[in-house]
Amino acid sequence: MQIIFYEEKDFSGNYFECSKDCADLHCNLSCCNSIRVESGCFMIYEKPNYTGNQYYLRKGEYADFHHWTGVNNLVGSCYLIHMPGSFNMRLYERIEFGGQMRDLKDDCPSVMGRFNIHNIFSCNVTNGNWLFYECPNYRGKMYLIRPGEYKRFSEWGGRSARVGSIRRIMDY
Repeated sequence: MQIIFYEEKDFSGNYFECSKDCADLHCNLSCCNSIRVESGCFMIYEKPNYTGNQYYLRKGEYADFHHWTGVNNLVGSCYLIHMPGSFNMRLYERIEFGGQMRDLKDDCPSVMGRFNIHNIFSCNVTNGNWLFYECPNYRGKMYLIRPGEYKRFSEWGGRSARVGSIRRIMDY
């Protein structure tokens, strides 16, 4: 697994190679205008310590920050996404695992269409890494959901409980 961050567009200027989680990229780069993912999948974050806007990147070339749909050239941290063999999560319509529960083992392009709900207030992920999107059809702001318990949407970084679609992270 390897990702290379470049200070300039089109893979030029100072660069930093990374093959693991990195909580603070500012120690190595002043800005980031292009990225090359040699192998693996990564979630990059706008700010250090895995905070701010999140962007999912898989193997490929991103010649400028618009190619990863970034709003600016700030990349503060990155997380290597490990690939499991199976996927399973439980979704709840209330905080702290309250209300009706729904199981999910595959991609869901429309939470409303499949489960007839607009909001997910908590979830429990037993297997796999997932992406929550604010809008249906895998659009809008995204959030990385790793194995673990999320008692309320703020624990995955959400500003609201609105989840429009859900996708498994399963490709290298």
